[in-house]
Amino acid sequence: MPGSAPGSGRESCDAVIVDETAVAQTKAALADDRRAKRTTDIFSALSDPTRFRILNALAIRELCVCDLAAIAEVSQSAASHQLRVLRNLDLVAFRRDGRRAVYRLADDHVRTLISQGLEHADEER
Repeated sequence: MPGSAPGSGRESCDAVIVDETAVAQTKAALADDRRAKRTTDIFSALSDPTRFRILNALAIRELCVCDLAAIAEVSQSAASHQLRVLRNLDLVAFRRDGRRAVYRLADDHVRTLISQGLEHADEER
């Protein structure tokens, strides 16, 4: 019910009255299965603390695998594995700089996801 306090047991309907029009219109506007799967894969990747730390660092600057391993406090092998996951989801991109692999966020959408997530986490409840 509107205005009910969380945990008061009033978070669900008292009666089952389905608005068929609202349901049909909403279902028609939902993402298709492919987009929904890709999006949930992205959020799943963001839910891992090591991957999030890597993305958070890359939101600040480009960094090589060695730097990212030190920041995430994991081995270079573990950092490379996490970066491969992020690359496969098009969340990061890399370039070679001599013997170093330098990573960056793939685009500003990823930066926005990180920024928005951090802002939401900082909100007072």
